Parts: sequence; C-alpha cells; structure tokens
Amino acid sequence: MAEIPEEIREGLSTALHEGDEEAAESFTRRALDDGVDPLELIKEVLVPTLTEVGENFQEFRIFLPELMLSGEAAKRAGGLLEAAIEAQGKVVTTLGKVVIGTVEGDIHDIGQNIVTSLLSANGFEVVNLGRNVKPSAFLETAESENADIVGMSALMTTTLPMQRRTVKLFEEVGVREKYKLLVGGGAVSERWVNEIGADGFAPDAAAAVELCKSLLGV
Repeated sequence: MAEIPEEIREGLSTALHEGDEEAAESFTRRALDDGVDPLELIKEVLVPTLTEVGENFQEFRIFLPELMLSGEAAKRAGGLLEAAIEAQGKVVTTLGKVVIGTVEGDIHDIGQNIVTSLLSANGFEVVNLGRNVKPSAFLETAESENADIVGMSALMTTTLPMQRRTVKLFEEVGVREKYKLLVGGGAVSERWVNEIGADGFAPDAAAAVELCKSLLGV
C-alpha cells in the first residue's frame, strides 16, 4: 500500500476542519486511487483530525454549525473508506454499537442527530431511532442489535421522566447490566443521572463521543 501523500493528508484534514463535504470526498477518492490503505487514512487523518475538531468545540474555538459540518464531511469520507475496506475483503471494525433516540413525547432531534454524526465519524456503529421513541423501542432495538450503549435524549423537562421510565424498563426485564445507558439534553444534569441510575451524560456532542469511548475502554 502507498503512503499517504502530504497533499492529500493536509487537504483531507483541512476539508474535515472546514466541513467541506465535496473536498473531503475528493481527497478521499484521490487517496484510494493512489493506492493508500483506507485503514491508514482513518487512523492517520480522520481520527486525529476529528479529535482536534472535538477539542476545538469544547474549548469554544468553533461552534455548533462548524461541528455539524465537520461531522457530515467525515461521514462522506468515512462511507467511501468503509466501502473500500469491504471491497478488500477486510472486516470493518467499529468501536462499538450505539442505539440513540429522542424519548417519547419529545420531537427535538437536532442534538441527537449531531451526536449520531460524530459517533459515526469516530468509528461507532449507530442505530438512530429518531424522535418520540417509546421505552420499549429502545429496549427491543438494543436487544436485537446487540448494542453496547443506549443514548436517550430529552430536551424538555416535561419529557425527562421518559428517560427514567426507559432505564426502569431495562431493570425490570433484567438486562440493565448488559448496556451502558446514557442520557442527554438541555434539561439533564449529573444529579438527574444519579437519580435515575443512568451511566452518564455529556454536555455536548463532542463530549458524548469521548464518554462513549471511555465507557467502552477504547
């Protein structure tokens, strides 16, 4: 396999930082056409660049729109790289599988969609259930998909009890210890996490990615 040309390394990194989907796709295709190992491109360019993007967001050097654009650009590049890996007959390894959704009664899904994009871009397999998700749907999907993490978003204080109800359902059917249950949303606090017996929350999308990595030891 060919080494990553510096022009492609820098170009793809810049495209991801700037959230330029077209440029990200173009540099990724050029790298693959030049015989670059897609796994090396992920390890040497995508992961460190996205880590830096997350740090920039947490330190207020960039803001939500830029974070979203970077996530979408990374998804575009990542899709091409996953296809190339599969074409080589290799197994696409993931850091873990996450089931995510906005709880029943809540139709705000922008935040969890951003988390989905960044998790996917960072190597997680994500099943996004969308919004207004019943506790039973979280449970059934976690079981059928053999998930590692279940993430429940609630933006409104009136829908916070659905996070509690979902955690309770996992406990009642005896599968609570199989999963890391995370909660998120503007109304969520550390006190709430402890009160309902969840495994954690993150204040923003970038922190959510790091929390998932930490919980799975990756």
